[in-house]
Amino acid sequence: MALLIGSSITFAADDKQKAAAVTDEDGKYFDADGNPTFKLQDDGTVDWYTFSGYRRYHSDCHVCHGPDGMGSSYAPGLVNSLKTMDYATFLSIVAEGRKNVGGGKESVMPAFGENKNVYCYMDDIYIYLRARAVDGIPRGRPPKKADKPQAAKDQETSCMGS
Repeated sequence: MALLIGSSITFAADDKQKAAAVTDEDGKYFDADGNPTFKLQDDGTVDWYTFSGYRRYHSDCHVCHGPDGMGSSYAPGLVNSLKTMDYATFLSIVAEGRKNVGGGKESVMPAFGENKNVYCYMDDIYIYLRARAVDGIPRGRPPKKADKPQAAKDQETSCMGS
């Protein structure tokens, strides 16, 4: 069991077995607990949401958290954080932000709850980072992706307002 800093809740570390896709809703995959997850085909094709998460992460998140979620001198590696962070906590931190003070150092994660380029794609970003955290996909741009499902198109139109 791993303990989240600043939390009294413990979570078992995520792994490929827990992250395994057991249901599919129009190209969006979920694990046994109903959390969004990735699907990697034998030929290396990733599901649309993992690919979209890669793109969105590298559009808005990598500036602080480094390429492929590996971290930087400015912000922690999210690949490590996602190993012990549940889905709800991830959503909360991204939407509301977080401030940590310790060891004479202050770190601030800004709130992205009003940034549609992040907020509308939080599941996608979570799915991508989860895939990276459990070594489900390698570093770099996924070489093959599934087509964008209609549900993803509809959600994007609804959230982005266009």
